[in-house]
Amino acid sequence: MPGLLGKKIGMTSVFSADGKNIPCTVIEVGPCVVTQVKTVETDGYEAVQVGFVDKKEKHTNKPEAGHFKKAGVTPKRHLAEFKGFETEYKLGDVLSVDLFGENDFVDVVGTSKGKGYQGVVKRHGFGGVGQSTHGQHNRLRAPGSVGACSYPARVFKGTRMAGQTGNERVTVQNLQVLKVISEHNLLLIKGSVPGSKGSIVIIEK
Repeated sequence: MPGLLGKKIGMTSVFSADGKNIPCTVIEVGPCVVTQVKTVETDGYEAVQVGFVDKKEKHTNKPEAGHFKKAGVTPKRHLAEFKGFETEYKLGDVLSVDLFGENDFVDVVGTSKGKGYQGVVKRHGFGGVGQSTHGQHNRLRAPGSVGACSYPARVFKGTRMAGQTGNERVTVQNLQVLKVISEHNLLLIKGSVPGSKGSIVIIEK
């Protein structure tokens, strides 16, 4: 799917034509620069690699510096590949937020907020024991029984337990584009998008 890289700015709300207040996420999309064009002959598949956000040359290692020099662009901090663009792009071409239109539906890929090591109530939505603890003082948020008896004599894989929560790649599909503000490279997308403010997201058509 064709798409671009962007940065999550935050959330706001807009009014629709019929007066409804719609919550939306503001994303700064691009401008992204084409850093590599992959072809079937050289790479085995067709794709366009784009870069987003400049970074200093002193923070760029030599293989990356050569890669960007070949493309004739300044070093970029974030790279991503996309397939299925309608037009053919060359090295150094700039892609802007105008790739998207109002009322388009997009998929947004981001990294969810990390919440550290959490228990089963927060991680999986367990209800605890509903205040009925028979006088035990420390069982409110406990996971309860996790295994059976002498058979199978083990805990099944995938049993929901406490552990690392968040900080994983999440894709939200079919979000509607409410507004495109080209002069500021902004995209207003209906609903919420994974990640914290300032995090990098991928927007695919």
